[in-house]
Amino acid sequence: MTIKLKSLEEQSVVVFGASSGIGRQTAIDLAKRGAKVTVASRSESGLASLVEEIEHFGGEAFYLTADAANFEDVKAVADAAFERYGRLDTWVHTAATMIFAEFEKTTPEEFKRVIEVNLLGQVYGAMAALPFIRKTGGGALIHVTSVESYRTVPLQSAYGSSKHGVTGFVEALRVELQAEGVPISVTEILPAAINTPIWDKGRTKFEFKARPPVPPIYHPKIVSDAILYAAEHEVRDIIAGGGALGVPVLQRLSPKLTDLATRMVGFNQQDDEPRPPNAPDGLFDIVPELDTIEGRFSDEQFSFDPYTWTKTHPRRVSIAAAALGGIIGGLYAYVNIKNSRNQIIE
Repeated sequence: MTIKLKSLEEQSVVVFGASSGIGRQTAIDLAKRGAKVTVASRSESGLASLVEEIEHFGGEAFYLTADAANFEDVKAVADAAFERYGRLDTWVHTAATMIFAEFEKTTPEEFKRVIEVNLLGQVYGAMAALPFIRKTGGGALIHVTSVESYRTVPLQSAYGSSKHGVTGFVEALRVELQAEGVPISVTEILPAAINTPIWDKGRTKFEFKARPPVPPIYHPKIVSDAILYAAEHEVRDIIAGGGALGVPVLQRLSPKLTDLATRMVGFNQQDDEPRPPNAPDGLFDIVPELDTIEGRFSDEQFSFDPYTWTKTHPRRVSIAAAALGGIIGGLYAYVNIKNSRNQIIE
């Protein structure tokens, strides 16, 4: 069954986890494309400033504060979005939290919190959204995970576990909906290293501030572009940031070789800047001063990724490939004709 999704200007979209990072960029981009946007997260100040920004350029949005780890909070967001706009076409779930620490230095409460936000939050989002998307006549569930769904790096055991869990959940849900013939697309977006505030919002037990262990680092818009494409086109998954393509390839080729590579680079997760003692983090608390799109790696980030562009512009790629094929074919024919004429003259 082919699922046909509406254009964004016809859609009502929820972005859960929208106060900063990928979610904030996505909400702005959706509103600029004409979608009616409902945004949610724990940070009221971050949401209020986001809605103000959207309304400033003429977009339409409203917000609700909610904790992804609380199903009643999540359900209230879906209820409000449907009540306000009379439909719910797409649910985008970006909410996530993180802890940087050795497994044996991670407490049960910390590990549980990461699982509740990152895994159960995604499950709760789908549970809350599905009844309304069904009423609307179909739509899209877009789950933002990570390339760590393929391979987790050391010092991020809770985060990696949660992302693997979402992948398993999404695979099961997708097939169930397909078997029922429901016109709902289920997409997993797997970002590479992205320059968001999570590197400072995440709790760390390092002496220095956390940083992505492996470059390149990408601007959040790389992920937003993939999300917007998935909101209009049925697609199974998209890796956002071509620099991460080697992760699934190497893992499938040789897990043992991947173990070696991960040992070599996976412990390089500390910056040169010391982390202030008792610095706030977003594992349990709200850190409103970090409600920005970009993190502190703006001087290192890439704002364009050729791989993600090709995945989100397949028609243009096909046209370019056809044009290139035509040029090559024309040159080949020209050379053959010229050679034939020379042979006749001789």
